Parts: sequence; C-alpha cells; structure tokens
Amino acid sequence: MLDFRPVNLIIGMLLSTLSLGMLVAAAADLVVGNPDWQVFVVSAGVTMFVGVAMALTNRTSGTHISVRQAFVTTTFSWLAITLFASLPFMFCELELSFTDAFFEAMSGLTTTGSTVIVGLDHAPPGILLWRALLQWLGGIGIIVMALAILPMLRVGGMQLFRMESSDLSSEKALPRTAQIATAIGVIYLGLTVIWGGAYWTAGMTPFDAMAHAMTTIATGGFSTFDDSIGHFNSGLIDAIATLGMFVGSLPFVLYLKSIRGDYGALVRDTQVQWFATIVAVVVVCVTGWLWLHGGFDPVQAIRYAAFNIVSIITGTGYASTDYGLWGSFAIPVFFFIMFIGGCAGSTTCGIKVFRFQVLYASARSQIHHLLQPHGVFIPYYNRRPIPDEVITSVLSFFFVFGACFALLALGLGFLGLDFLTAVSSAATSISNVGPALGPIAGPSGTFQPLPDEAKWLLSWGMLLGRLELFTVLVLFTRSFWRG
Repeated sequence: MLDFRPVNLIIGMLLSTLSLGMLVAAAADLVVGNPDWQVFVVSAGVTMFVGVAMALTNRTSGTHISVRQAFVTTTFSWLAITLFASLPFMFCELELSFTDAFFEAMSGLTTTGSTVIVGLDHAPPGILLWRALLQWLGGIGIIVMALAILPMLRVGGMQLFRMESSDLSSEKALPRTAQIATAIGVIYLGLTVIWGGAYWTAGMTPFDAMAHAMTTIATGGFSTFDDSIGHFNSGLIDAIATLGMFVGSLPFVLYLKSIRGDYGALVRDTQVQWFATIVAVVVVCVTGWLWLHGGFDPVQAIRYAAFNIVSIITGTGYASTDYGLWGSFAIPVFFFIMFIGGCAGSTTCGIKVFRFQVLYASARSQIHHLLQPHGVFIPYYNRRPIPDEVITSVLSFFFVFGACFALLALGLGFLGLDFLTAVSSAATSISNVGPALGPIAGPSGTFQPLPDEAKWLLSWGMLLGRLELFTVLVLFTRSFWRG
C-alpha cells in the first residue's frame, strides 16, 4: 500500500507557498483600491488553511521518498496547485467559469501562455500580477523538477542528467541537491530583476516591466495586454524580450557552474550549441522569406523573425505581430518549431533539444554499423557514451509524444474544431507553447471561443507536456498501484 503521507506533506507545503503569492496579488489590488483584493485574501486564507492542515497532519519522521511516491507527488501537486490557483479567476471581477479558470491556471503554472481572457488592457492589476506569478512559480518549479525528480524517475532520457547533478552535488561548496536548487532559485530571481530593470529602462511602467520579466524568464508568455509585446511596438523591448527568452531556455545548472568559475560551461555544452544553431538557422530562413516575399525591409524582417521564432521555439508564446499572415512558408515553420522546445534543465517545454541529439547520435551509429557490420560504433552525448537505456527511453518518449499529440488533435476535431485550429491547438498544448495557428486560437485570438470540452482536453495536454508524459501516464497503469 502506497504511503500518501509524504505526498500530502509536500502538497501542503506547496499550497502554503501558493497562498503567499495570492497575498502579493491582493496587495496590488489594494494599492489601487480594486475590491478584488478581498477575493485574493479569502482565496489565500482557504489555500493556507488547507496547505497547513495537510502539512501538519502528514508529518513523517523520515525524509526519504520512493520512486512511486515521487510519481504521485509530481502529478498530484500540479493538479492541486492548479485547482487552488483557479479560485481568484472564478471570484474576481472577470468571473470566469470553473472551466475557464482551471484552463487559465493550468496554462499559467505549466508556463504555456494560452489564455481565455479577453480585455487584458483593462483587467485589474491583481489578476494580471497573479497570472505572471503563476508562470514565474511554474518556471522555477519545472527547473527544480528537472534537477531533482525527473532524473530519478528516468523519464524520457532525463537520467542523462543525473550524473551532472550528482557531480555538482558532490562538491564541498554545495553538497546537497536542495542547496543547488536554492542557488538556482537565486539566479532565477536575479535574472528576473535584471530583465525587469531592462524593460523599465526601455519604456515600460514598473508594473508592466516586472510582470513581463517574470513571464519572460519563465518562458511563459502571459502579458498584461491583449496585443502581447506587440502593444509596445518597440524594437528595443523586442530585443530585450528575445534575449530574455533565449536566456530562460538554457540549462540553469550551467549558469550556476559559470558563476562558480567554470566560465566556458555554457559554450562547451553541445545541447546549447545545437539549440543556438537551430534558432539561428530558422531565424535566417524566416528573415529571408519576410524580406524577399513579405515586403519587409531587412531590419524589420530580422526584428520580427528573431522575436517570434525565439518566442515559439522556446515555448514562451509572446507575439509582436500576427505571424499567421506571413504566408505559406512561415506557417509550417512555426508549426514544426512548436515541438522543439529549449534545453533540459531550463524553463522551456516541448520535446527538448537533447532528445534530438540522442536520436541523431543513435541513427548515425546505426548507419555506420550498416556500412561496417563488424565495427563497434558508440553514440555520444556531450562527449559521453549514451547508455542503451537512455536511447530506448528517448525513443519511447517520441512514440508516446506523437501518439498523445495525434489523440489530442483527433479529440479536438471530434469536438468540431477546424483542421488548423485542432492540430495547432493540440501541438501548442502538449508542447506548452501558448498561441496556436489560425484566426481563432492564433496569436491574434484567444481560446475563449472553444467549447468547454476542448478546454478540458487542452488542459490535460498542458499537464502531460509539462510533466514529460510518462510522469502522468504511469499513474494509469494497473501495475503501478499493485507494486
């Protein structure tokens, strides 16, 4: 029988932390005299009560948590936090339905960036800050999960990074994973403050600057305006956001290594090299298309291409213009790069670059083996041999990812969505990108017109994508509960 006490204890602690974020949003409304501050205070009280009660009634003497408990904790905590995070959306002046509130909260915590809210320009500051806080907390949550939990669970090849985190945790300065997570949290906060200052200097108000800084570093994409970053129509703000999204998509463990003296850690990492190369190639191709076929001048072309390509490939979901109008070449480009994502150990989602590297190395070894059947060819990642277990795990991930994407798209089509909206919405949810393609859920629209059943299906897709698929799906196997 699975012992749920450690699971409930962790969920209780996380809910208590969430309630503090609600109080921050309440303060924002209180300052401007918006009555929604009462909604946030009551929601914080309810969340704090439940969280503290769960923590106090499930105290255990040991700190050990089994693999099965880790699977349950990861999925259940995300669901519990989303449920309580939806309370302010339901009872604030926006008065979202439970379906819309849950969708918005799930989109925030998974750093997806899809929204059902129309009229952000006139929304109260508390709800705008709450959306940004959810993405900011979700961003640091996924970094810690990628560092401490997913390698242990061996999900989708993430065990590759167990040796990196264990190598780092064996050093005297930071001997435990908890200390590493704390140090990364400080870096995460520092980057947020830096980008907030940069946005402010570039012309944003302090409130907009900090809200966008939180969703930029978290690669979340929630904005305080319906037109997203395009509202500011500033080349400088576009450049700051582009750099911020790129920074948020790199492994945060490598930032820690760089700060501690290993200044070449980022440059030497092959995952970073691959990611930077992919981004550069796609940006150059789309820039050329906009220049030669779209009627943009070269400077405009590179500005719009760089911003929107980085936004979609990192899963941030900001938009500076409606790239759905860029023509027949741009639309499939944006569709395919939705799946790529950034680097493992970052705030980004999607398939992630290291898995493409593993498949490429494995395929290359297989080709050499076909040409020289008696030769021994070993695939490498970051100059280390890739175990067969990792290759199998990555192949399984690709298969399950493709199957889940297809089922989501078919489900949305069954609910009456047109082909482009159904397929791109399935892609953007399971890859946690944000905007889809087309006039309904594209960069110039929202997910509000979709039926409630579609929103629940997309919420499920967001959770699957954020938690690397297997972390959720394993809970639906009979053997898991019999173990």
